[in-house]
Order: sequence, then structure tokens, then C-alpha cells
Amino acid sequence: MRILVLSIASGLFSSAAMAQANAPDFGKDKERSADSVIIVGRTLHLVGEAVSASEGSIGQSDLADRPLLRSGDLLEFVPGLVATQHSGSGKAQQYFLRGFNLDHGTDFATSVDAMPVNMRTHGHGQGWTDVNFLIPEAVEELTYRKGTYYPEVGDFSSAGSARFHIADRVGSGLAELTAGSFGYVRGVAVNSVAVGAGDLLYGVELQAFDGPWDDIEENVEKVSGVLRYSFDIGGGRAHAMVMGYDNSWNSHDQIPQRAVDQGLISAFGSLDTTVGGEASRYSLSTGWNGPALGGQLDVAAYVIDSSLDLFSNFTYFLDNPVDGDQFEQVDDRQVYGFDAAQQWDLGRSRIRVGAQGRYDDIGQVALFHTKARDRLSTVRDDDVGESSIGIFASHEYRFSEQFRSYLGLRYDYYDFDVLSRSLAVNSGEADDATPSLKASLIYRPLDPLEFYASYGQGFHSNDARGTTIRIDPVTGDPALPVDPLVDSEGAELGARLHVNDRIQATAALWTLRLDSELLFVGDAGNTEAGRPSERTGVEAGIYYFASDNLSGDFEVSYSDAKFTDNDPAGEKIAGSIPLVISGGITAKTDSGYVATLRARYFGSYPLIEDDSVESDGSTVLNLRLGKTWGPIGLSLDVLNLLDSDDHDIDYYYASRLPGEPAAGVDDIHFNVFQKRSFRANLRYTF
Repeated sequence: MRILVLSIASGLFSSAAMAQANAPDFGKDKERSADSVIIVGRTLHLVGEAVSASEGSIGQSDLADRPLLRSGDLLEFVPGLVATQHSGSGKAQQYFLRGFNLDHGTDFATSVDAMPVNMRTHGHGQGWTDVNFLIPEAVEELTYRKGTYYPEVGDFSSAGSARFHIADRVGSGLAELTAGSFGYVRGVAVNSVAVGAGDLLYGVELQAFDGPWDDIEENVEKVSGVLRYSFDIGGGRAHAMVMGYDNSWNSHDQIPQRAVDQGLISAFGSLDTTVGGEASRYSLSTGWNGPALGGQLDVAAYVIDSSLDLFSNFTYFLDNPVDGDQFEQVDDRQVYGFDAAQQWDLGRSRIRVGAQGRYDDIGQVALFHTKARDRLSTVRDDDVGESSIGIFASHEYRFSEQFRSYLGLRYDYYDFDVLSRSLAVNSGEADDATPSLKASLIYRPLDPLEFYASYGQGFHSNDARGTTIRIDPVTGDPALPVDPLVDSEGAELGARLHVNDRIQATAALWTLRLDSELLFVGDAGNTEAGRPSERTGVEAGIYYFASDNLSGDFEVSYSDAKFTDNDPAGEKIAGSIPLVISGGITAKTDSGYVATLRARYFGSYPLIEDDSVESDGSTVLNLRLGKTWGPIGLSLDVLNLLDSDDHDIDYYYASRLPGEPAAGVDDIHFNVFQKRSFRANLRYTF
């Protein structure tokens, strides 16, 4: 395989050398220089530039118009992605896309500029993706890429990836105060000023929230901040950025349906009122992009300090009938990394090469049995060092104005070093590597229309503790180590239409296979070996910009997810949502009025492999009404407009309430939509 990779790479560079001088040029990349004007968002013209139908961009104007219940809802701008919450507001949300129950991000890679958000070998779940630290008003652009067709992204990207770009500067500063139902209060300020030869962007967000629950106050205390200095140097643009986030909260966890049916609690009640958590994330990053080595160079480096202390209780008295099943998950780490890429536009050819490195110094990743947040015993307590290096190359070639090709290669190497403080036999070292091939053929029969045929190999890493495990820490039984890296393979046929900057549409028919759904289960402290799987689906989106004052969008995706082996348990993949529909309309007037209505629906989905138990699905509508008077803006958000009592998320498993059999009772466990709430926003721009 390595010989094949080297041979293909050699072909990439030799074909670039033969590019003709009079060949049609590629469009120039976006450059964030002090004097440039950048158009980003859904109106961005990607025909002639994209390599698949499943990539796009959302700008700040798109982000600003949509009412959001939580910061994690930002990822719902990715077409077909559903963000839900089964626990307290401060916890990372659970995501669904393309037939995946992504948990908290296992197969969807998220980054902020060059910094990864996914946390590997995490205390709660592999690929943990917590975007609560983001200040939406400081985000200039969100770009997304679904599928396995892009060599610039590696781990966790089988279903896709998203990157948030923080602004160098904003057109005008803003200060906003929000107050609403259930003790919700938020204050945010974002501005940029010229300092020396550059621009200094600063932002701060404060948030408090009690929640609509019967027997707990969430008592959210969230603080986020960003400070970014950008300046022109060496013909390019450099930046240095500091971000900080701290949060604490009490949780309303998912609850069993039978407890509500029996009148023990309401749908807004709790069975353990002492769960919750604390989280923090601090980072320092720097980067530069500009002309170098006859092309365009992008380099970045980062340091992240991240911690989580999370208390949960999903089974109540199943494992411990005396003290209960509450557990604490701890994750405390520093992450160091870099990202570098060089691009050359050579007539008909565009060549891009790059390297990415990351080291996670995880001082403690642990699981404890607790009662009312007091530790009773240790299940796992580990010190982990995990390092990786990825290199990639891509070659895009224009045969003509109508036809172009894209070929990419990626190679990733991982090294795991686990020191188990609780069970020495589970200590050890492991390593693994995997190559990935990406390819697309693109045909443009008409100026506004383009067709794509895309193929790609991908992977996700498994928890380092699973690669060295010998004894199950819960049962004491022997356990087999899992494969460190799990391969995936996907393909897609797609189309993109862009008409006069007024109408855009995309459509894709896709398929994706995984060798195994292996993952580390942080809730149990052990590794589950999953089954091979296949997902196929179709998705489409249409975006209409009638004028600067009227726009709308409609997105639909359908997927079929199943295991591909023969197992009497059944072929369905629990938690895979088949049908997702979302859409909205925004209307403005020249006199300053604005109205936005958003709807999201996801259909019923299996909760168990034989499909004998299903979730009913859900529908939610959100509304924003507003008016501006010069620099003053006043708006009202109505979240869950119809006061739906649908479920945000459902699970099916065994739990035990007092007086029930020792084996517990299989039941649906759910978290209900938050009640209809009102939030008034007062904004001042300057």
C-alpha cells in the first residue's frame, strides 16, 4: 500500500509540471488581508470551486438572523445535522447526521480555525465536541464538508467536518443584553479596534439560566471570552488569539418513561437532583497565511487546556441498589498541535500539500462511582499520552472549463501510551497507521450547474484505553484490545446549481461503510466492539434570496443505516435518524422590521437493533421578531413556538427504580423539549 501511495503522489507532481502556460487559471483563494472585502455565506458561488456537492459556507449575516436555544445549535447550520441535549445546558450536545448517532462527535470533526474541538480518549465519549465556548457574534464564517472526500481532514470526519472561522475584525461593534423565561440572562459584547499596524478583536459573553425543570435549578454560570490580534506582515496576514471559557451547571438528565406514567415525576422532573458538571477551555493559537515558495502558505499552531468534571446517573439503582449508580467522569488535559499547508496554482493544476500534528497530554481521564457528588470508589483512573501526525497532498486538474478532476492522499500515524493508576494490567503502548485515498470528477455542462462524482476513505480513532485494555474494569472479566484506527469508505453522486446569486440548490446520493462501530463507552469505563455497518442516503437543499430583504431555505435528508453482518439481534443501528427536514424564512423591511421563522423535524428512528422500539421523532418551531432604530435593535425570540412536548432525544435500555426487580426494567428514557420560552434582546451597535 505504501508503494501505491508513493506512486500516486509522484504522478501528482509530474502532471503538475506539464501544466500549460495558457491554461485557464483557478480562482484565487480567499485572503483575509486588512484591505480585502470577503463575501462569505450561503450566497458564495461554489460552482467551479467545490469538489463535492456536500460542502458549503455560512456567514455571520446568516448566523445573526437565527434564534438559538444553545450555542451548540450553531452546528445545525450544517444541512441535515441535528443537535440535541439529553442533560444539562453546559454539557456538549449530542449530534446526528447522515444516519449516524454521532454521540458527542465521534464521526464529525469540528475545529475553530486550525484548532481541533474533538477531544480523543475523553472521559465522557470519544471525539467529545463541546462548542459552548464559542461566542456566535465573533464567528465570521462556518464552512462544512460532509463525506470522506477531503484530505485536509482526518480523524472523526467520516460523516463530515465543520470549521468555525473567528473574525479578524467586525464591521461594527455590538453590545447585547438578553433576558427571558426561566431565569435566562445573557450579556455579550464584541468589537474590534485598530491597534498599531493591526486589528484587535475582543469579545465577552456572560450567561445564566435556571431552566424549566420542576425540582432543580440548572444554575448555569457561563463565561466566555476571545481576544484576537491580526496584522499584515511578510505580504500575508498573521494573527494571535486567546480564548477562554468556564461553565458550571446542574443537570436534568434523561428520565424513564415509566416514572412519568406512574406519576412519580413529571416530564420535567428528575430522579437524581445532584448531577451536573463543570467545564473549562483555554487556548492560545497563532497563524499566518500569505505568499511563499511560489504559492500560498498557511501555518498555524495552538495550545489548549481543557477540563471536565461531569456527574451523571442514567440507571439509578441497577448496579448499586444501596448507594445508587451516580458516576463522575473527569478529563483534564493539555493539547499541543500545528497545521501547515502549501498551495500552488500552476495553470491547469492546483497542488496542495500539508502536515498536521497533535499531542494530547491527558493528566487524568477517570471514572468514579459517586453519591450526591461524593466519591465512593474508583472504576478507572488513567494517565494517557496520545500523539499523531498526518500528511496529505491533493491535485486538482482542469482539463477544460467544463471538466476537472481532484485526487487526494492522506497518511496518519498514531501512538498511544496508557498508564493505568487503578489497574496496572491495563497500562501499555500501542500504535497504528492508515492511508486514505480521495478522488472526485467534476463536470460543468452549464455555467450555473455542476455535477460531482466523489469517493473517499476515512477513519476514526478509538479511545487509547481500549487499545491496551486487558481486564474489564467494571466486571473484572478478560477484555480484548480494540483496533486503534477504524477505516471507513464513502462515495457520492451530487449536483450544485447557482443562478444569479438568487437561487442555489444542492443534491447528493451517498453511501458510507464502516469496518466497525467500535467506541469507548465513558459511561461504563470499558470498550464495546461494534459491528460493521453501511449507510446510504439522499439529501437536497434549496436556498432562495429574493432580495436583500427576503430569503428562505429548505433542506431534506433521508438515510438508511444498517449493520452488514448476520446477527439475530437485528440489522438496525439504534439512534440513526432516517428523515430530517428543516427550513426557514427571513423577511426584513427598509424601515427596520425583521421576522425569522425556523422549523426542524426529524422522523421516528429505531432505539433497538430489531426495530421493535422506536422514537416518535419531533418537530420544533422557533420565531424571531425585531425592529431596529439606527444603532438600537430590539427583538423577541419565541423558542418552541407551539410549546411542543416532543422529545429532544430518546434511548432504550434497562434501569432500576426502588422496589423494581434486580435485573431492572427495559424502558424508553427521554429528555423532553424545553417549554415555550421568550427571550427579549436589546442590541446596540457602534
